[in-house]
Amino acid sequence: MNSTNTAVSRRDQILREAARLFAERGFHGVGVDEIGAAVGISGPGLYRHFAGKDAMLAELLVGISGRLLAAGKRRVAEAAGPEEALDALIRGHIDFAIDDRPLITLHDRELDRLRESDRKLVRQLQRQYVEEWVAVVGRVHPGATEREVRAAVHGVFGLLNSTPHLGAQSSLPGRREMSELLRGLALGALTALDSTADWRVTY
Repeated sequence: MNSTNTAVSRRDQILREAARLFAERGFHGVGVDEIGAAVGISGPGLYRHFAGKDAMLAELLVGISGRLLAAGKRRVAEAAGPEEALDALIRGHIDFAIDDRPLITLHDRELDRLRESDRKLVRQLQRQYVEEWVAVVGRVHPGATEREVRAAVHGVFGLLNSTPHLGAQSSLPGRREMSELLRGLALGALTALDSTADWRVTY
C-alpha cells in the first residue's frame, strides 16, 4: 500500500511541476530534464511515469476537465435546491481558478497541441460541465431564455478563469478574500439575467 501511495504522490508531483513550468515558459520551452530536476529525479526517470511531455500535457488537460465535471455533478446532486447547487458550483470553480491557475494558462495556450482524440475528449467534458451550469442557472433565473443563460454561464467562466491575468499570487488578496470577491462577482453577473425579460420588452 505504501509503495502505491508513493507512486501516486510522485506522479501528481510531476504533473504539478510540469503544469507550473509549461505555464511559465511554454510547452516547447521546457525539457524533460527540467521537469525531472523540479521533482528531484532524473529526466529519463520520468519515463517510468509518463511516455513523454505530450502525455503529461494530455493528462493535465483531460484530467482537470474530468475532475471539474465529476465535482460539478456531485455538488448538484448533493444540493438541497437550485440556489444551493449554484452556490456550490461557483465555489467549486473558484477553488479551481485560485488553486490551479497554471492549468487555465495551459488550456488557453496549449490545447491545440493535444492529439485530436484528447482534444475532442477535453471539449466533450467541458460541454457536459457547461450543461450542468446551464441547467442550474436556468432554474435559478427562470425568466431568462436558454440562450441568455448559456451566454451568462460562459461570461462567468471568463470572469472566474481570469485569475492567471491578475498578477503575481502575492499581489492578490488573501485566498479567503479572493474567493468571496469572485463569488460576489459571479453571483452579481448572473443576477443580470433577472432584468433580461424587462429589457426584451422595453427594446
